[in-house]
Amino acid sequence: MTKDDQAHAPEREGARYARELRGHLTWLDSFTGVALGVLAAASGIYTYLGVRSLLDETGAWTTFAALSYSLAVSVGIFVFWSFMMRLLPAMRSAASRIGLLLSMALGSVAIVAMSSWLNAAALAGAAAVEQHLAHTVQAYQTALERAHSKTIAGQALERDVARARETFQDLSAQEDEGNLSGLAGRGAVFRVLTQKSAELEGLEQQIAEQEEAVEAAFQQGNAVLSRMRALSVEPGAVEGRSVRFAEEAVRLSGLIAELRQLNVAPLVARAASDLRDSVVLPDLDAGSAEGRANQQSTIESVLVLLADRATTLEAAAAEVQALPDAQEIEYTPLSAADAVIRYAGNFVPSWAGAIAIDLLPAVLVFVLMVTHAAIRQGQGVRTIEDTMTVAEMRAALDAARAFDMHPHTPDPTPPEEDGKTRHVRAVD
Repeated sequence: MTKDDQAHAPEREGARYARELRGHLTWLDSFTGVALGVLAAASGIYTYLGVRSLLDETGAWTTFAALSYSLAVSVGIFVFWSFMMRLLPAMRSAASRIGLLLSMALGSVAIVAMSSWLNAAALAGAAAVEQHLAHTVQAYQTALERAHSKTIAGQALERDVARARETFQDLSAQEDEGNLSGLAGRGAVFRVLTQKSAELEGLEQQIAEQEEAVEAAFQQGNAVLSRMRALSVEPGAVEGRSVRFAEEAVRLSGLIAELRQLNVAPLVARAASDLRDSVVLPDLDAGSAEGRANQQSTIESVLVLLADRATTLEAAAAEVQALPDAQEIEYTPLSAADAVIRYAGNFVPSWAGAIAIDLLPAVLVFVLMVTHAAIRQGQGVRTIEDTMTVAEMRAALDAARAFDMHPHTPDPTPPEEDGKTRHVRAVD
């Protein structure tokens, strides 16, 4: 091998490498368009399903509208990626490549906005709506349990009221025996004590009567929750289940509101205030001035005790009222597309598949960019003689022989310029 052959060996190797890559590209181009069309058509089908989930009405026009949108999406995806696959790999300057890359990024965002989220709605829309139903059931269960626990805490105030009532009943019994004011019988002090013990007994009975209503409301709420859970996982179309779910949600909201109203803590707080402030003092009925003085002193002690017991009840009622209230919950039906967006984190595989079916051609664009760059590197900087094929060489020889057979053929209609005729030789 001569030195000249050794010098040109890398060039020949690069040329063979470039021809090999061009052969592969020619074979791949034979079905790339079909593959791109299949991807665009598949995306259009899922886009159609996603659009139909957003449209409430049914009929020919609705179907036509959904088909038109999905067809526009399919054509747009096919044309966009066809442009990118043809033009971007052919760019040689950095500025042109960056410009087309930015265009491709903008187009990809547009494709995701007009197609991918609808594809995700078609792929996981029903599951996302069921996820929304399950989250709503959990929220309602939390609200029901919190309302019930606060109401039960209010019912527990019955024991505090009972202790205060027992205190005044014991004192009235002692007064009846003459152990408080020193005057046996049922005089003024006895009447004050029995007055307040009767008030507390009435409040105690009122609290006890509500216990049955509280338990009934809680049991009904649990029954509604059970039906809502069954609807969230029941097989069948999710649209019909959502309607029945909404009806049950309204019923459960009413039961939660009823449990809030059954809370007796505000009632106990008002009763404690009345226990201290509204006292009807009877006339002192002792026969002597000393006896009346003892009755007055005892009544004043009873009023101090009343104030202490009222403060204790008010504090207990305030503790119950300070407990966190049940959260106000309002069930809002969601479409499949809205549910997929709200619970996107739970459906990452569906989102990935929906976006991949639209943006997969971007990978092919980058593959073509790398391949074309390798072809240009293998060819190097060459003149037209280096890249001329046998067919091109034959065509050039035929043109040269034809030119030699008809040299210097004059133009039969020479142009006129400035009133003078000039003969211009035709140049082949």
